[in-house]
Amino acid sequence: MKACDEHSNPMFGWMVRLALYTGMRLGEIKSLTRKQVNLNKNIMTLFDTKNNETRTIPLTLKARETLIEALNYPVRPIDTDLIFFGEPGRDGKRRPYTINKFWTQALQRADIENLRFHDLRHEATSRFVEAGLSDQEVSSITGHKSMQMLKRYTHLRTENLSEKIQHI
Repeated sequence: MKACDEHSNPMFGWMVRLALYTGMRLGEIKSLTRKQVNLNKNIMTLFDTKNNETRTIPLTLKARETLIEALNYPVRPIDTDLIFFGEPGRDGKRRPYTINKFWTQALQRADIENLRFHDLRHEATSRFVEAGLSDQEVSSITGHKSMQMLKRYTHLRTENLSEKIQHI
């Protein structure tokens, strides 16, 4: 996170955090608009998902704080509803902020190898399970359609499992 925060544009760090706190895919984060966020209800509603289904994501405290920072970004242009916006293209239209180059640079600065942005989704999913959420609750947040796929994304830490079985 420190390497992400060193980037000149804070949107990069916010996008990484949002992936880690919500399990959202990069495409879902990039296409996120202000209208999809309801801070009063602590939820986000995703319409542009991989499975072409609407999904509502509850916000953790950290996700909410991250979104508040992003939404209050003082450099926000009036010509887009995107939360994470890029510069206008030659056609004058704003597209989502792209991070591929910055992700690679941040990993190099942090001396991290073999970490894809999508791996943050795996980590978030594992954290939800470790926090005690049921498989059904986790899949409603992450949008996984089958328990087999959910299991593929869940990487439990042995020390957490050890703590749980101490009193059996």
